[in-house]
Amino acid sequence: MKFATRFAPSPTGPLHLGHAYSALLAHDMAKAASGTFHLRIDDIDQSRSRRSWEIQIFDDLAWLGIDWPQPVWRQSERLPTYRKALEQLWNRGLLYPCTCTRADIRAAASAPQEGAPLHGPDGLIYPGTCRPDTPPTGPMPDTPLRLDMRRALAEVDSPITFEETGTGPSGETGHIEPADMVTNVGDVALARTGMGASYHLSIVCDDADQAITHVIRGQDLYSATQIHVLLQRLLDLPTPTYHHHRLIRDEHGKRLAKRDDARAIATYRDEGKSPADIRAMVGL
Repeated sequence: MKFATRFAPSPTGPLHLGHAYSALLAHDMAKAASGTFHLRIDDIDQSRSRRSWEIQIFDDLAWLGIDWPQPVWRQSERLPTYRKALEQLWNRGLLYPCTCTRADIRAAASAPQEGAPLHGPDGLIYPGTCRPDTPPTGPMPDTPLRLDMRRALAEVDSPITFEETGTGPSGETGHIEPADMVTNVGDVALARTGMGASYHLSIVCDDADQAITHVIRGQDLYSATQIHVLLQRLLDLPTPTYHHHRLIRDEHGKRLAKRDDARAIATYRDEGKSPADIRAMVGL
């Protein structure tokens, strides 16, 4: 199968040096394998996405020397695909409606069981407040939906593994422990208010439909990979090879965020830096 990877930024702010490293690394790996580098726009959160930021993403990546096939996929245009995947999981009794607000979850999580983690790859670990004793029936409601993690794990064969050509933040290499997913991940949200689907579900559907063979991304997303691999197993989708890479950090060792405008690619462009300068700055 032909090597295919992707870079899927959200148009919610400027791309910074960390984005440059991830996009350049993925592009370089695709070119070295005579494969394809896809650009996707993760704009499923329409409340925060802006067309102006999307245009700047195109400009920044093109300036770096990155090219990609057209047309560019946008998640906001693929909501029916995500709905179909949600219905598959709902009809198998693996989803349930959740009416908890963020404040409700914070309050419930403020007194976790002794030794239980507070945060996971989906944010605060959901305490199961709305989880029913038996799977709900009838048509799937247009409400926030969560994956019943225990029921989901019971439907897949163990072990759950994936091929990792990089490493996780602590040297992890692709083994998933189901018991850890119950404790350290919990019932993740797969459909959110006003978004139709969560990041976890949408990215799994997109990777499969775009025939992505290699997912190249930062180590900060390693813990989310177990969610994605589980969803691939549940939806009978192929699991790509994953390559989690080091993060670009500031002088204090903190990973960069979009609020770090001083390290935005556009800022360096305005200062007269070249694409070669950016490569040198990120160690490529």
